[in-house]
Amino acid sequence: MESATDFWRQVEAVWHTGVGGVDLGHVLTALGVFLLFLVLRRVLARGLIELLRKITRRTKNEIDDAILVALEAPIRFLFVVVGVFAATRVVPLPDDVLFILDRLVRSLIAFTIFWSLYQLVEPLSHLVDRLTLAMGHRGLRDSLRDFFAKFAKFAIACLGVVAVLEEWDFNVAALLGGLGLVGMAIAFGAQNLIANLFAGLNIFLDHICERGEWIRTPDVEGTIESIGFRTTKIRRFDLSLVTIPNSLLTGKALVNFSRMHHRRIYWTIGLEYRTSTEQLRAIVEAIREHVYGDEAFETGSPAVTTLINVDRFGDSSIDVMLYCFTRTKAWGEWMEIKQDLLFRIKQIVEENGAAFAFPSRSLYLETLPFGTPEIFPASAEAKPAE
Repeated sequence: MESATDFWRQVEAVWHTGVGGVDLGHVLTALGVFLLFLVLRRVLARGLIELLRKITRRTKNEIDDAILVALEAPIRFLFVVVGVFAATRVVPLPDDVLFILDRLVRSLIAFTIFWSLYQLVEPLSHLVDRLTLAMGHRGLRDSLRDFFAKFAKFAIACLGVVAVLEEWDFNVAALLGGLGLVGMAIAFGAQNLIANLFAGLNIFLDHICERGEWIRTPDVEGTIESIGFRTTKIRRFDLSLVTIPNSLLTGKALVNFSRMHHRRIYWTIGLEYRTSTEQLRAIVEAIREHVYGDEAFETGSPAVTTLINVDRFGDSSIDVMLYCFTRTKAWGEWMEIKQDLLFRIKQIVEENGAAFAFPSRSLYLETLPFGTPEIFPASAEAKPAE
């Protein structure tokens, strides 16, 4: 009997000693409270989210609906934080244990706050659309929104890490100052990163190019797929993807074909030298009437120039210059207009009894190697041999 009593006393001693000097009963009670909040979390969070959803449905804009969707996960996690806080308050705890748990709760609160801000970046980034429209940069909308979202998420993540570290008495400023030599080494190594970052900002501020536009640089030609912090991705016309640093994109000549007002047609039409003056005049006039009479060509705008004239005497042809612009900028439509124009010019030349010239060269020999003179085409027919 005495042995059983001693054993029970040992059990009580272990029970009261518990974990870290905390009564094991208090530990189990706190654990039970935390598990209760985990069970109720689904119900409470769902009820709160449904209440907020009813409120957002009454509004006409869609931003508040997107905000609520983005905050659903942080709201559910908030009940976990409340459960941890409640578990630390329902039972008496030693001061040193309570001190650590308080820091843990504050760290979780900071994490939830910055997580919520991180989640809000995506729906709030659509407000950038209104800013770009107000600035008159409608086409810059998608690129600027993505750039803002990436930059804001990066900044919020860094601030969140700093906030959590400071809750545990980490002096972030002193830590960064102590890494001075390492920071200098990183700074030298990050020169390209910084240069590309500022180049990316210049792309947006100067409105150089944007997603979906057709550009050409000395290195690549294609359609822009995305503009990031450091690089820009360009899809070439053979469907291969090229990634180019932003500093190279802004540091060299860049041709933006998508910013054209009209597409140009610049041809030199070579006619044979036997074409008469009357035929030349008729051909030029017919081509001019076709271009000025076709709505596919832009001829009345002061921003473009239309020239259809006999240009020069070439080596093998009389050259007619055709310089005009189409109204469309679409490549496929432009090709169709060029094809129709080519057919019409060929028809005009044939109707006027003329022909297109091609590079040619005539060679005349006064004597052959065996001494027989060659008959010159313009001379009289050769006399028959006796």
